[in-house]
Amino acid sequence: MQTSQNHNNMSYSCCFLPSESLKNYPSLLHNSDQYCTLDSSSTITNSFPNQNSPSSLSFSPENSPMLKQLRVETTVNGSHDNESCLTHDQDDLSNKIRELESVMLGSDADILNTYGAAMIPQEYDDSFLLEEERWRKMMEVISRGDLKEMLCACAKAMSENDMETTEWLMSELQKMVSISGNPVQRLGAYMLEALVARLASSGSTIYKALRCKEPTGNELLSYMHMLYEISPYLKFGYLSANGSIAEAMKGENEVHIIDFQINQGIQWISLIKALAGRPNGAPKIRITGFDDSTSAFARGGGLNIVGERLSRIADSCNVQFEFHAVGVSPSEVKLDDLDIRPGEAIAVNFAMMLHHLPDESVDIRMNHRDRLLRLAKFLSPKVVTLVEQDSNTSNLPFFPRFVETMNYYLAVFESIDAALPRDHKERINVEQHCLAREVVNLIACEGAERVERHEALKKWRSRFGRAGFSPYPLSSYVTSLIRQLQESYPGQYTLEERDGSLLLGWKNQSLVLSCAWR
Repeated sequence: MQTSQNHNNMSYSCCFLPSESLKNYPSLLHNSDQYCTLDSSSTITNSFPNQNSPSSLSFSPENSPMLKQLRVETTVNGSHDNESCLTHDQDDLSNKIRELESVMLGSDADILNTYGAAMIPQEYDDSFLLEEERWRKMMEVISRGDLKEMLCACAKAMSENDMETTEWLMSELQKMVSISGNPVQRLGAYMLEALVARLASSGSTIYKALRCKEPTGNELLSYMHMLYEISPYLKFGYLSANGSIAEAMKGENEVHIIDFQINQGIQWISLIKALAGRPNGAPKIRITGFDDSTSAFARGGGLNIVGERLSRIADSCNVQFEFHAVGVSPSEVKLDDLDIRPGEAIAVNFAMMLHHLPDESVDIRMNHRDRLLRLAKFLSPKVVTLVEQDSNTSNLPFFPRFVETMNYYLAVFESIDAALPRDHKERINVEQHCLAREVVNLIACEGAERVERHEALKKWRSRFGRAGFSPYPLSSYVTSLIRQLQESYPGQYTLEERDGSLLLGWKNQSLVLSCAWR
């Protein structure tokens, strides 16, 4: 991924992949800051050489089915049966041909008014009227200039395998999106990128490239940290999960926290300090951490970096601390990997990671999501915490998933708009490197290649219930702290309590859920 910036005219080029990697699939035309590009060397219309654009559609009266039939009727066995008769009727035949040409080339109203439906076979008439209605609706969408509506229309056409309409709308959309525009223009740039990738069956290639070593690890870490600071989403999740763990561990002398995606370990700094301040003294704390490739690249090393950082925090608080790094994927973890010891009170933390595990919609024979929950239940934990994006994209078909993704991420982009000016030089990097890859994967990828599979609160409650868990409601004290956090951020954030869970949102869109189980 490369990003260049011209400080004089704020012109950006957001290239997901280097141009030499894009020879086998379509790309969008690069033009100043209007839209995000895959490759600056070609336009959408050039990317589909086998498709005709709507503006170039034409009818040839010489090739029309009716004229071909007329020619057949005037010949028998390749020769004229009655030369004098043909000569005698030549003027009539010429007149009929001219009338048919007028039918094919004249205005729609003239055709219907002059000749009526009987002049054209019903199958052609119906097809013509349906085509006319389709393009009339498309022109109305274009004239309204509603970017959301056009994005949906493009995705709908793609879902119906209408490549002609898809290509035309893509060419119109590229004039409207901008990675430095308002929230819907910025999101639209990445959604258009994803649609192009889907059309070219290159979504997984782009998604993998978005996880590659551009920018550098330190740069990516700074973008992730900026997103953490300007939005309350992760802080909300960490604070609510830590509150449930602290509540469940009252009076315990040995605490074992199993974190199935520890990231940079930021979540545990505040909990270590909180447990250190207990009136009855700090417990011994052991943390078992699982890694993911993005976090490892951002920090520039393995989990030992996280362990050393947390050990220094614990030492400064006079807390006995031990860190255990697990080198296997959560989908492959076994009981022996967790090093369970007698006398430890166990807390299991699922923070923004379960939606990455394949579920029954990917492979009914191996549901890793439910398997991990059953493993967690087998550990008899004091508490299990869940933090997830509150969105329903796991097993939706393409078009409704597209709409769900657009509504969800538009709220996220709007919230960023409230925190950073549109001309902020790092905002584009934050959105591109922290959010765009999720959008691309949700829209462009299918099957096992789609790893972003979010579920809403109702579905998570069902999964935890089947695994044998019961809700563990947050205390009123923790809820009040979270409300203070919400109110400290500018904009229209909302906080809702529902069925013992907390949901943080933007305006009317719920974005992050947090709940606890036992």
